[in-house]
Amino acid sequence: MSEAKTHVADNKIDLTKVKPYGDTMNDGMVEMAFTLPVPAGDEAQEAARILARKMGCEEPNVTYFHDMGNGFTFFIVYGKCMHTVDFSSIKVKKVEVEVMDRVECGEYIADKIKRDVVIVGASTGTDAHTVGIDAIINMKGFHGHFGLERFKHVIAINMGSQVPNEELIAKAKEVNADAILVSQTVTQKDVHIHNLTNMVELMEAEGLRDKMLLICGGPRISHELAMELGYDAGFGPHTYAEHVCSYIITEIVKRGRI
Repeated sequence: MSEAKTHVADNKIDLTKVKPYGDTMNDGMVEMAFTLPVPAGDEAQEAARILARKMGCEEPNVTYFHDMGNGFTFFIVYGKCMHTVDFSSIKVKKVEVEVMDRVECGEYIADKIKRDVVIVGASTGTDAHTVGIDAIINMKGFHGHFGLERFKHVIAINMGSQVPNEELIAKAKEVNADAILVSQTVTQKDVHIHNLTNMVELMEAEGLRDKMLLICGGPRISHELAMELGYDAGFGPHTYAEHVCSYIITEIVKRGRI
């Protein structure tokens, strides 16, 4: 048995007062990394320690720092977190769907929908990254999970990157898509929020918002955020084509769009 499992077995965990785990249960040990706009030196290290204390860490220890040039210094700091979290009270909005594998999705479509499901996706706006949309749509998929192009009875169209929202909508109309996938990887200064909001506004202006499922995904996307922005669902890290497809096909049936 690993040391971690031994500690869990030997110590009763209070889920109302959860703390980080390092070497022993409830020691609160955390590692953090950040950059300060100060020149490297003793004063810079002390500034990092003071900041860590203000963030709720006891016994902060600067284990590494690096001069980034131009008066900036990067730090790695260890410390003991004083705060706890009530894990038992946490409620998270998430996509509620029974996830089917690739084969099961194909069988479900054949049995329940009885036609091909059409899905169009792209990285929109100025986002030049395709890693997310490729992982969901392209045949090879990602991390051992095949993409939608390999799913039976699914017509998946990947329009690539830097696609204007207007072009994605036009393509969806052209092929009579059941669902539109919007991938957003670049999120600096909340550019993804503005672009995602614009997509919803354009869909509403076209009178298409209630006719197609609108789904977004990316490293900083959550289902809660997606819903706040007007999307049907949001998929973040550690979700794959089977998660997206399971949601789409079950929603098609629920909404009577067969």
